[in-house]
Amino acid sequence: MKARHTLVLSIIAGSVGAAEIQSFRGQAKPKIHRVVMIIVAALGAMLSAARAETPVERGGYLVNAVMACDGCHTPRPPGGAFDMSKRFSGGSQTWDTPQYLVKGSNISPDPETGIGKWSADDFKRALTEGVRPSAVALAPQMPFVFYKVLTPRDLDAVTTYVRSVTPVRNEVQPPVYRAPSHGELIPGAEKPMSEEELREPGLKRGFYLATIAHCMECHARRPDGTRDYVNSWGQGGYEFKDVWGVAKVSNITSHPTKGIGGWTDSEIKQALVKGVGRDGRTFKPPMARHIYFSKMTEDDLNSLVVWLRTLPPLE
Repeated sequence: MKARHTLVLSIIAGSVGAAEIQSFRGQAKPKIHRVVMIIVAALGAMLSAARAETPVERGGYLVNAVMACDGCHTPRPPGGAFDMSKRFSGGSQTWDTPQYLVKGSNISPDPETGIGKWSADDFKRALTEGVRPSAVALAPQMPFVFYKVLTPRDLDAVTTYVRSVTPVRNEVQPPVYRAPSHGELIPGAEKPMSEEELREPGLKRGFYLATIAHCMECHARRPDGTRDYVNSWGQGGYEFKDVWGVAKVSNITSHPTKGIGGWTDSEIKQALVKGVGRDGRTFKPPMARHIYFSKMTEDDLNSLVVWLRTLPPLE
């Protein structure tokens, strides 16, 4: 395959160069540097197209730049950074609610304490349906309803990537389920999107990325903690409390004063990739997602901004 690409590139480069030189024939000083620039541009374009993203690369991009899996599944000391030497071995936080008591589980490929004995289909089912191989349902703290939108290709890629990380032995306390609970489906994200829908940057890609980044897990939560994906879509208002203090979830709708409707695209991007608000304040951990979003491509960031602009204004 590599030899074929080289031959094709050589033919294209030769054709472009010959055509360009012919156009300058008869001139006193042919602009050879222009010929070189055209050839280099053609080579670069062909090489980019020829190199396809592998499943591990695509999965790594989604996990490391969008989905923020470390937030629940990688340990970190209070106020400290994630301990990446123990990545995906189980988070430090505990969620204690009337329905359940859970911690972020070990999703490293360790066969005894992680998911090393799970099949790829087992993992996909947990990710998109919230069900363990044992048929026990996961607590909705695991945002599986947001992952239902994953394209088949991306679901394969995320599964491949997570199963490729270093296994870490770490026993996490088992979950305690006190009452039935279920996850509300996300409007418009009840089923996988298609590759065709995501091909071009813009609204659909922005919605897709915001969904798998589970933005509305926090921003559509009412002050009492209830998630409302219809009437509180982007409104915010809930208060998180932890060792770092209190953080009130912001309104990210297009409202000009209560939301971010008055923000420029640059200010929105700064919030996403630097974790700094329009007023200069640094975001607290629940929204300190810049460690992920700063790795997003420019096209994907622009798509997120396009999507944010469409959120109906709410006070």
